[in-house]
Amino acid sequence: MVRVNPKSFLLVSGDFVKTGGMDRANYALAAHLADKGHDVHLVAYRAGDELVRQPNLKLHRVRKPLGSYLLGHPVMGRAGRALAKRIGEAGGRVVVNGGNCRWGDVNWLHHLNVLDLPNASGSLGRRFHRRLSYWLFSRADRAALKMARIVVTTCERNKQDLVNWLGINPDRVRVVYYGTDPEVFRPAAEGEREALRTKFGWPLDRPLLAFVGALGDRRKGFDTLFHAWEILCRDSRWQADLVVAGTGAELDAWKERAETAGIASRIRFLGFRRDVPDIFRACDAHVLPSRYEGYSLVTQEALCCGRPAFITRTAGIAERFPAELQDLLIPDPDNAVDLADRLRHWFANSDQFARPLASFSEQLRSSTWDQMAERFLAIVEEAG
Repeated sequence: MVRVNPKSFLLVSGDFVKTGGMDRANYALAAHLADKGHDVHLVAYRAGDELVRQPNLKLHRVRKPLGSYLLGHPVMGRAGRALAKRIGEAGGRVVVNGGNCRWGDVNWLHHLNVLDLPNASGSLGRRFHRRLSYWLFSRADRAALKMARIVVTTCERNKQDLVNWLGINPDRVRVVYYGTDPEVFRPAAEGEREALRTKFGWPLDRPLLAFVGALGDRRKGFDTLFHAWEILCRDSRWQADLVVAGTGAELDAWKERAETAGIASRIRFLGFRRDVPDIFRACDAHVLPSRYEGYSLVTQEALCCGRPAFITRTAGIAERFPAELQDLLIPDPDNAVDLADRLRHWFANSDQFARPLASFSEQLRSSTWDQMAERFLAIVEEAG
């Protein structure tokens, strides 16, 4: 365990909450620092109530004009720099995320905006907003990352992207994988899967696959999964149903498309849910054909629940998959036919994945959020 003398830390990020990938990781780091007695300052739009109640943690709340992350971006940057100057001059450390605040200390990169290409879905206004956000956030990333003393990122894939796309010196980049809460994300106990299905009103005799992700645009690849599901449902041998947990601007449109395609009875749209661990334990597999993922915490959570997870090969977590589970990796997030074939293969051969899946799940569950934070702090201290 790393022993450090209490000091001041400033963390600059949009949200410190337990939902979402980078938000959950930022929450874990802030909680760990506060638990260790450090003086912790957060510049953020919001933070979880339990976190804010920590006596040595102070939230410097930033307001988003019109509720927009795009309009809030310069406001957060100014607030972060003002506080960073004071904390840095007093010997404290400053941790920013990507381009949200230009400061030359620690940059914790979760998501590289230049690779999250805008898609063509939605209204003209939404498409313009997406392209403007892409340009501004990519530009901000480049400026902030180039001035960082050290960059910590979530996977080797991100490290290579930083070197290839932004020309960052690889000696300045360190990788720390996300942790987990092994008591929350765990395999189902005996009889628990059936009890959860009864609770949700889901059938006991049909395989269920879970998509968990935002439906505001096409980054998570739900359009590819939907087209694959149309293909599968035309096959009388395909008996599985799809469970969709997530919300966004395109949710109603997908419901209408399911009705039009005649597969509404085979897709259960749940909207936003806070009981994702139970959803995973009630289902049989997880599918997320994302076009870009810096890591994919939700995929790790599904695996921790003992469920096979189909994820794009370019997602950060894919580099951790053992050889025996490589068939679960999706080579092309735009190829619905290939995805349908992979799901058929799993459906017909699910037993062959059981042993390597159990071992991989145990491996992922062995690394907690506190251990992640300890590794992060060791890197920060080593960097000086």
